[in-house]
This record gives sequence, structure tokens and C-alpha cells, in this order.
Amino acid sequence: MTDNRVAASQRADHQRADQQTADHQPAASQPAAAEATAAPTKDVPPGSSPWQLARRELRRRPTVRVSLCVVLLFVLMAVGAPWLGSLGGWSPNEFDKSAIDPYLAGQPLGSFGGIGSAHWLGVEPVTGRDLFARVVAGAQVSLLIAFAATAIVVAVGTAAGIAAGYFGGRVDAVLSRLMDLTMSFPSLIFMIAMLSVAKDVNRIVLMTAVIGLFGWPGVARVVRGQTLSLKHREYVDAARVAGAGSWRILTRDVLPGVAGPVIAYTTLLIPGMISTEAALSYLGVGVGVRPPTPSWGQMIAESVAYYETDPVYFVIPSVFLFLAVLAFTLLGDALRDILDPRGGRT
Repeated sequence: MTDNRVAASQRADHQRADQQTADHQPAASQPAAAEATAAPTKDVPPGSSPWQLARRELRRRPTVRVSLCVVLLFVLMAVGAPWLGSLGGWSPNEFDKSAIDPYLAGQPLGSFGGIGSAHWLGVEPVTGRDLFARVVAGAQVSLLIAFAATAIVVAVGTAAGIAAGYFGGRVDAVLSRLMDLTMSFPSLIFMIAMLSVAKDVNRIVLMTAVIGLFGWPGVARVVRGQTLSLKHREYVDAARVAGAGSWRILTRDVLPGVAGPVIAYTTLLIPGMISTEAALSYLGVGVGVRPPTPSWGQMIAESVAYYETDPVYFVIPSVFLFLAVLAFTLLGDALRDILDPRGGRT
């Protein structure tokens, strides 16, 4: 009897020890888990909107601040191109024969392509046109085409994507097949053909329309996917039950939900548009912007013949094009990671 009591007492002691160990382990891990969960948001004030969180996150990234400053600088340069060009005392199409050497095939006088107090970034060979004035005017042309084409792409793509995702059925089938057809078409060949055939049309307007014609399916697919996930949300169903029409639901409930990914995608579209315009202008007079209207791609194409004798003429427009594309790309990547994190992972 005594042995049985001792054995029972030992089993009870072991059970109490196991229970204490089991109770102790969650107690130790719970604060750590809570701290890990609260760590990413400990500095975020309660009730912050997604846009407030985005601004807070953008301020924390030094690369984003630098790229944003560069983007704003290029935008101000494009907006104030006539005023900035006049600061140097030369217009983009004004020749300065005194800045070139007629006995050396029109090479710029002085070192580094004629850089000096009269011409801040040097001059073009043969013509003597001021590079600073032409680069600033080229920024206006390149960014104007890029922004206008992006606006067309975003407007058409957003409208088509929302319509396809919300209405579904035949509307979705028709728009989806149109997206596939447009994306499978050899867009670069078609752009070159149209720009070469249309001789008497405003080149800036034509390039904007042609570039925008082939860019909208990418935005439409992103918006369509977002709309498919939004149209069955509780607040959309509640608005539908309350008697709201399709237009009100699309503009008040669905469109704000897709605004974040669209803004992130838009910022990533702009550097591609700048590169496309530069590539088309680089191909020649029959395709891109016509001289004497300056463009970065056109200047790079013209400088290829002088890159051995006057490398500065080639470097300056190339650096401006590189900085613009890089700044917009870094800014777009950051906005995508913040506003559309799931899309950034995929």
C-alpha cells in the first residue's frame, strides 16, 4: 500500500512539473512574438491612411529622395525650357560660327567640346549650336511625349481593365482578346511604318498617339485583376444592394481601390516611354522628331559621327537620358513596393 502511494505521489509530481514547463514556454515566447509583430508598426501612428504610410516610407529611403529630386529637376527643366535656354544667351537653333574651327571640319574651339562661359555645355560640331539650350529644349520634347503617351495609356488601360473585370462575360472576352491582339502585334515595326508614311502630320502628336496605342494592354491587365478581386467585396455588394448604379460603384468604390497599383505602374511606364521616344528619334529623320526640333535621341544619333573627335557631344545627351530613366525607374520601383507589394513580389 505504501509503495502504491509513493508511486502515485511521484506521478503527480511529474505531471505538475510537465504542466509548469508547458505553461512557462508560451509565456516566454508570447512577448517575443508580440514584440516581433509590433516592431514594424511601432512608429506608425494609429489611423494612418495608406497614402500617409506611403509618404512616411518614401521619406525613409534616401534613394527615393534623391530620385524624386532628380525627377522634379527634369520636370522643372521641361516646364521652364524657354526661360532656362535664354539664361545662356543662345536659342536651341541659333548658330555660333565663332565657336567652331572651319579649318578642322567645324570642330568646337577649346577643350571639352567648347565648354566655357559662353557655352556652358559646349557646342555642336559644324553648326556651333549651344548644347545647353538644345538639351533643355530636348528635355521638354522628350518628357512631353512621355507624359502625354503615359496619360493615354493609363486612361485607356484603366477604363478597359475596370470594364473587363467588373462586367465580365462578353465584355471581358472581347476586351481580353483585344489586349492579347495588341500585345502580340509587332509594335516597333508598326510605329516605324506609321511614322515613316505620315509625312505631313505633327511629329510630336503622332509619336504620342502611336506610342500610346500599344501601351494600354499592360495597364488594363493589372486593373482587370484588381477589379476582379474588388467587385465581390462587402462594401461593393452593399452599394449594389442599396441600389447604386454601375457608374457610381465603378467611380466611388472600384476606382479608388485600383488607384495605388495604377499610380505605381504609371511611374514605371514613364521611363519606358522616354526610352521609346529616344529610340524612335535615334532611328532617323523619317521616324522620330524632325530637325531642327531638338530631342535627346536625335542628339545622340547625330553625335555618333563625332564620338571620336568630340566625345563630349555624345556624353552630354546620353547622361541626361540615363539620369531621367534611372530616376523615374527608382521612384517607380519604390512606389510599387509600397502601394502594390503583392504585385512587386510577382
